[in-house]
Amino acid sequence: MKVSDFDYELPEELIAQHPNKKRDEARLLVLNRSEQTIEHKIFKDIIEYLNPGDCLVINNTKVIPARLYGIREGTGANVEFLLLKRIENDLWEVIVRPGKKLKVGAKVNFGEGRLRAEIKDVLENGNRVVEFKYEGIFNEILDEIGLMPLPPYIKESLKEKDRYQTVYAKYDGSAAAPTAGLHFTTELLKKIEEKGVEIANVTLHVGIGTFRPVKVETIEEHEMHSEHFYIKPEDAEKINNAKRNGKRVIACGTTSCRVLESVADENGLVKPIESDTNIFIYPGYKFKCIDALITNFHLPKSTLVMLVSALAGREYILRAYQEAINQKYFFFSFGDAMFIY
Repeated sequence: MKVSDFDYELPEELIAQHPNKKRDEARLLVLNRSEQTIEHKIFKDIIEYLNPGDCLVINNTKVIPARLYGIREGTGANVEFLLLKRIENDLWEVIVRPGKKLKVGAKVNFGEGRLRAEIKDVLENGNRVVEFKYEGIFNEILDEIGLMPLPPYIKESLKEKDRYQTVYAKYDGSAAAPTAGLHFTTELLKKIEEKGVEIANVTLHVGIGTFRPVKVETIEEHEMHSEHFYIKPEDAEKINNAKRNGKRVIACGTTSCRVLESVADENGLVKPIESDTNIFIYPGYKFKCIDALITNFHLPKSTLVMLVSALAGREYILRAYQEAINQKYFFFSFGDAMFIY
């Protein structure tokens, strides 16, 4: 399969630059796979499609304000860091700009010295291993001086940090939000639970690789980035109960989907685990665990368009995307949503 098979033309004005005023009033495109239909709804209507006994799986990772602007010691040059992942304690893997000049031993100060960094190693991919020094609590300092790492296609600044965060975000570690979850409100989740739907959590820390373009021509040659995840025993039990009772497992977001499909056995059952996944789902993949998916609209030629095409079929997905474009839906992280069942 060619990467170009997953391309589509998107007018630039349909790339959402701001979150919706009300989270659950984004638009919702509903795809029924068996009937190949397309419906237009509002996100809070999702409750109509969820049944008692179903299990909705959400990713409770929390985005850290991972973008830092600092000054290099000795030269006064401006430097940008993007924190990717904590290696251990105060050692982090980061993307630095400008990259080539920051060699091992270079030091950078952020927030007038509240946070200091030294380059410890240069990795093969050009990323740096950095050690931070500070007085106080790292996450509190980061909260004060760091910026949310918005995707490159969002050109406007974010006024409220929490709008690039789900209402159920709990565990720090992501360089990007699991954006399908941005549409849920606390009230909507409560109504879903009251309907008899189980809500289970998984945690997958989203890496910046999620925005990296596929650079090979044939998709089978693409190497996926790896991301860290875990599932707790009580959440594995909720998911397995739904499977055993013949109910549906509905993944909120491609991140939740990738966790479940990484760990499910041939019966679709999962186990409590902490691990890393680089699973790449594209057409031809046989889903083991998930029965339905809540997701946003994804970039042309991206691995995520390939994932939803694996679930619903490439031609059906591209037809749905074209319908969304015709109806002026908004796309990508702050855009509208889709429910595939």
